[in-house]
Amino acid sequence: MTELLLYHNPRCSKSRGALDLLETQGHAPHVVRYLETPPTVEELHELVGKLGIAPRGLLRTGEPDYASLGLANPSLSDEELLAAMATHPKLIERPILVVGDNAVIGRPPERVLELLR
Repeated sequence: MTELLLYHNPRCSKSRGALDLLETQGHAPHVVRYLETPPTVEELHELVGKLGIAPRGLLRTGEPDYASLGLANPSLSDEELLAAMATHPKLIERPILVVGDNAVIGRPPERVLELLR
């Protein structure tokens, strides 16, 4: 089977729930603690491609950095949004499971199981 990669924040209940679900199903994903090792702009670009969303869809709009950095501004380019997420990884939605060329945001956590069918 293709490697499972989970972008994980252990302080997030949804992220912990997704990891628990995967492990309960017998999977041992490679866990990336993205707050400790943030993805690069290039990795984020690839990730939104696998998710099939625009970069704005990966943003956590409730984070204080979202407001303080003015990220609600619709004139910001995708590259500017990706750069903000690479610099401030708390802005990245979580958890994210990547399986091959596909990815899913685990909200709710059960969504991670969609890629395992």
